[in-house]
Amino acid sequence: MTGSRGMVGQSAGAAPCVHVLDLEGRSICHLPCHVPGAGAFVPEDVVVTAAGLVVVSDLVHGAVRALQHTARAPQGRWVTVGSFSAPRGLAVDAFGRLLVTDYVPGAVHSFTLGPDLAPLAPASLLDLEGPCWVGLAPDGGLAVSEEFGDVRLFGSARQPLGSLGDLTGHPFGSPAGVCTDAAGGVIVADQRRRQVTLFPQARAPICLVSEGLRRPLGVACGPQGQLLVADAEDGNIKVYQPHLELD
Repeated sequence: MTGSRGMVGQSAGAAPCVHVLDLEGRSICHLPCHVPGAGAFVPEDVVVTAAGLVVVSDLVHGAVRALQHTARAPQGRWVTVGSFSAPRGLAVDAFGRLLVTDYVPGAVHSFTLGPDLAPLAPASLLDLEGPCWVGLAPDGGLAVSEEFGDVRLFGSARQPLGSLGDLTGHPFGSPAGVCTDAAGGVIVADQRRRQVTLFPQARAPICLVSEGLRRPLGVACGPQGQLLVADAEDGNIKVYQPHLELD
């Protein structure tokens, strides 16, 4: 669950559709996930780009698909923009490149999309262990969560910077969605521990939410400091307003 331009995309669990919402939770549009000739597909993750393009990962069919939308209706049809072994998490980096985690080979792929939605300048980050979700880290870097493992950090040149667990001593259960707050701290949803934790720069981790979550998967930050958490167990997006004292 990631977005831009004041919009958030949310896949609807096992239902073949994507809901695009504004940051107040109001529906902008509803996008059925169906490809003519191939039938329905279930979106694993979704990202809304700065250009208003909705991009989803289709784990079952090994595809990443994109669709342009307006405030009232989708335009055209879903277009396959990439084929992978097991695509899961999606994000857009600071340079506008689309990021895709590929679970089975242990990779994060990046590429831009041309005017015809053809992938351009592909590159891959390898040697990860079960990468699930990807998000931005400070200074143009990346944070990649590894299922039942840790959250790996990479710099703007994709150089390894270590992991949050090793750097802070924080024990993860099953890290999932990741994002960055306005101060450059990395926020991680942990579906096994049922909590969301902030990792400020050069400070100890801070638990932001520890109650009321059943299976938190996606996280995003709103423009007014809101924390949006997608809970896969009950199908809700839960909004919090953290109050932090970082003395």
